[in-house]
Amino acid sequence: MEEEVKETKQPKKETNILYPVLGVFMAMMMLVSVVLTSVIMMNTQKTQAALLEALNTSEETDATREDDVVIMDEYVIRSTTQISDAYKSGDTSKLSDKDKEILDMASAVLSEIITDGMTEFEKEKAVYDWMTHNLQNDTGLLVVIPTSGQDSDNPYGVLKYHNAVCVGYATTFRLFMQMMDITCMVCHNTEEYHSWNLTKLDGEWYHTDIYSDAGSGTYANFNMNDAMCAQGHDWDTSFFPPANGIKYNMAYQNSTPSDSVYDIPGTVRKAMEDGQSIVALKYDKTLTELDAQIGENMLNTIEWQYTDTDELGNFYMTHSWNPVDDGYLLAIYIINPDKFEPDDPDIEIDDETYEKINKAIEDAFGDLNTNGDSPWWEFDFDDTDEYEKDYYDGVIYDSMPVG
Repeated sequence: MEEEVKETKQPKKETNILYPVLGVFMAMMMLVSVVLTSVIMMNTQKTQAALLEALNTSEETDATREDDVVIMDEYVIRSTTQISDAYKSGDTSKLSDKDKEILDMASAVLSEIITDGMTEFEKEKAVYDWMTHNLQNDTGLLVVIPTSGQDSDNPYGVLKYHNAVCVGYATTFRLFMQMMDITCMVCHNTEEYHSWNLTKLDGEWYHTDIYSDAGSGTYANFNMNDAMCAQGHDWDTSFFPPANGIKYNMAYQNSTPSDSVYDIPGTVRKAMEDGQSIVALKYDKTLTELDAQIGENMLNTIEWQYTDTDELGNFYMTHSWNPVDDGYLLAIYIINPDKFEPDDPDIEIDDETYEKINKAIEDAFGDLNTNGDSPWWEFDFDDTDEYEKDYYDGVIYDSMPVG
């Protein structure tokens, strides 16, 4: 019996020995786990830091480069040098079919507006005039067509459909300039919701924002220096070159010397009567802050009270005070919306077409009873009494389309 008891106690001694071994093993595993976790966390932090650095670098790059910048989270500024290079070399073999079509359309425009012997400034102005008269901002019914709306930020859509957002104006203007060997850039604001151009003439840079002048052509945003442009734009001045030119600014070219701010009302009145869109007065350095405040008061009064009269018609005005080397330039831009229209005005539907419209609708819906007596477009909206009576009787309301 004693031997059996001894034999049964022996395994207990072996079990007691294993406990410390297992404890040491578990402790080592926990240590390894802690070390591995720390390493993983450090690598994760490094990876996240690298990603953030890459994103920040990408954002900084977007803010300080000309092309491949996204405007309004939708429109992309893209280079078109492959097209201008093909125009100058005559070799179109490397162009895509779409780029070839752009080249053909742009070449046709230049053939129409550029003549031999023009200076670079005259060429630039000819392109500005053509674009402000023939293009319009991206609005209207047809912009829902994908090929029109999607291409409104590049020369294809601008030249083919004559609809453009600011990126479309800027990239198309730059394409024209580069085709004529005039140095030109696309500039964008720091918040990346607008773009325009920088053009180099006679060694000096100028800002031109055709999008803002489309539909008026007043030259208010044509060939501005930095001081002029900064009144309505902001941009990364550490990347884009300084624009110090003034010689080819239209207000400066057409300015008249003046020694009194009281010349302003008479000058504006004459410009309205003569149909001028731009008038400018140049003052020397003796102009005081009080003088400028008096002039500002007169301009605001004219803008508020005398831009819609029976005798002169309907106008709206903008103006700016600009420092120049030898004094101050007051630029006044007068816009007559009734006089200036793009070459593609709103389309009016004639009576014959309305008859076709009525017949098509009658053929389709003529067997149905309606609450209205006539379609809404047949009412004389100029007859106020008839319109109000029919409206409150429910005739017009019930016949108007919804949505």
